[in-house]
Amino acid sequence: QVQLVESGGGLVQPGGSLRLSCAASGFTLDYYTIGWFRQAPGKEREGVSCITSDSSTYYADSVNGRFTISRDNAKNTVYLQMNSLKPEDTAVYYCATSHMASLHRLDFRSWGQGTQVTVSS
Repeated sequence: QVQLVESGGGLVQPGGSLRLSCAASGFTLDYYTIGWFRQAPGKEREGVSCITSDSSTYYADSVNGRFTISRDNAKNTVYLQMNSLKPEDTAVYYCATSHMASLHRLDFRSWGQGTQVTVSS
């Protein structure tokens, strides 16, 4: 069964850091682009970052310079290191698979269940 499981979310103060993990089971991540998306209440799901099978990385303007995506194929896991967090980063964060370099949700499938990130003092 193809499955992605996100973890690492939580409550953090503005300026703090979190590292999210996206672990795959039932398939190998090596040949896929993995994307991170987020959805805040009342808003559409938006692309945050993606990493291709050859480890090229892409970021939304809103997180560029603060977030870093990486992959560990040996652990079948993709990470999203989030630094200098802001209240507007508060959302449920999801990972998903694709075969292209994209930040458009319609290009992705096999979504995980999400992990909540709350940035608040």
